[in-house]
Amino acid sequence: MTPGTSSKTPVAMRYEEYSPLHAPSQEPSMPSMPLDAARPQDEGTALADRVDAGLVRRTADGELQAFEQLYRAYHPRLTRFLDRLTRRPGLVGELLNDTMLVVWNRAASYNGQSKVSTWIFAIAYRKAMKALSRLDEPLPDEPDDDQPAPPEASPEYHAAQSQIREVLAQALDRLSFEQRAIVHLTYFHGIGCREVSEIVGCPVDTVKTRMFHARRKLKQLLAGRLEDWL
Repeated sequence: MTPGTSSKTPVAMRYEEYSPLHAPSQEPSMPSMPLDAARPQDEGTALADRVDAGLVRRTADGELQAFEQLYRAYHPRLTRFLDRLTRRPGLVGELLNDTMLVVWNRAASYNGQSKVSTWIFAIAYRKAMKALSRLDEPLPDEPDDDQPAPPEASPEYHAAQSQIREVLAQALDRLSFEQRAIVHLTYFHGIGCREVSEIVGCPVDTVKTRMFHARRKLKQLLAGRLEDWL
């Protein structure tokens, strides 16, 4: 370490600047999207993938600025994913920090066989799974969603949106950890079936089976309320 420099890791410094405690965890309403829907990779997505891969290579060379760009890019997505997956807001900061610490320390191990986003989300998924396996405590109540309402939204709109969020969150909480992860990655992050299988570490057919059972359970739980969303 260079004399006079901070003893904090780059991850710790970035986390202080972009702490989830100060970043609202916004989650869109669940769209109607079949598991095997085609998601063609447009030029913008392909360019973003190449940019991410370049940032990882530069991070592997020890370039802090490249790591900072990765952190800024993935902070909101990982925060939302970890928050909705674990249902424990108090764990999110620690898990995000641990995930990005692995990215910093093991950037050189990224081999380009998958997207950078797939690699990073897989790290986050494993960190969350290990953390929850060590805990034995009840799930917290669903926190308020800070997603802004449309201009001139009526009180009735706010009440309806609040009820929808509450109903959907309660239903998702009834899913297993594995099912909840697949639902969130597919519906809320727009990740395809094959990439989801790489993230959660199971065959594509297993992902499809888990999604089938998750959708069936959600339809039962949302019967008469929001089942049309599925």
